[in-house]
Amino acid sequence: MIAQPQRIHGVSVMAGRELIELCARSAFTALCLVLWAAAGACAQDVSIRFTLNRDIDGLAAPFLAALEKGYYRQAGLAVTIEPGDGSLESISRVASGKYQLSLADINALIRFRDGNADTGVKAVMMVHDIAQFAIVGRKSLGIAGPADLVGKTLGAAPPDISFALWRPFAAANAIDTDKVEIESLGFALRESVLAQGQVDAIFGSSLSSRLNLKSKGVAEDDITVILMSKNGLDLYGDAVMVNQDFASKHPDAVKGFVKATIRGLIDVIADPAGSIDPVHWRNYDMLKTVETERLQLAINDNILTQWVLSNGLGGVDMERLARSIAQLGMAYELKTKVKAEDVFTDAYLPPARERRVP
Repeated sequence: MIAQPQRIHGVSVMAGRELIELCARSAFTALCLVLWAAAGACAQDVSIRFTLNRDIDGLAAPFLAALEKGYYRQAGLAVTIEPGDGSLESISRVASGKYQLSLADINALIRFRDGNADTGVKAVMMVHDIAQFAIVGRKSLGIAGPADLVGKTLGAAPPDISFALWRPFAAANAIDTDKVEIESLGFALRESVLAQGQVDAIFGSSLSSRLNLKSKGVAEDDITVILMSKNGLDLYGDAVMVNQDFASKHPDAVKGFVKATIRGLIDVIADPAGSIDPVHWRNYDMLKTVETERLQLAINDNILTQWVLSNGLGGVDMERLARSIAQLGMAYELKTKVKAEDVFTDAYLPPARERRVP
């Protein structure tokens, strides 16, 4: 009796003995045996649903490179990559167990874990050594650095984490907040209002606000990006996170995913422009030039820092992470004491020599 075929990666595959019997009655016995051997290898793959924290754009390139070049498959993984809608959602997806891994802002994980100690999610690979939270202004409006914010008007979307960080940022830069006017704006209006000169600067993202301003006619050399994590704060950014139940059952799969992703990231760093095609294939609405620029900005400002060049991709300085948690606590008044080891582990990282950028 022939067994019902099993679905493996969109291919119908018979169980081993039954497939051999079927092939034996065929003129293509040798070919069938080859296909059976290949299918047997696929059957051993660990399935992973991976969710991004945003739509598929240039920042997804390292993961798509690892997928397209077969790095995940070589690690024995069957990976699917899906878009997301914010870090809190991607963390919730992993916490539920419906997704095994995600990309999310580690600061969102710290906040998510506050009051939810049993969240079951932990970061296992840092992608952005520097967070993208920023104050973005215009040189023509007198903004060149943190000291220039005094006496100015800043536009802010109240729910935005970059605005929530204003208090620790101001403290770190000795800014008298009473001498800065804050104007409440919607997320969609920030760059337009700044482009029109109605405010002097806005709270936003270094990887979005700069590009949005350029699209509204503001010259590149008129834009000032004050990255908070390069001006007094210690905040890390996006990280790969895992469901800890899955990690305890499949530690080698998690290690394989991290190692393959690092390989993809190293390739993307070497050739950002050449890494955008796999992104474009999955999101034809995007502009390749814009997403190439977004990716290059992330590499320059957020990923390839001096610390990463010295220590390798993926890891963190646990003392710095602890300081960042304290700074985040100033912004959000965290109820529980979250420790660095509660949100990040290096147990799944490959050796430092394999994480070095050539």
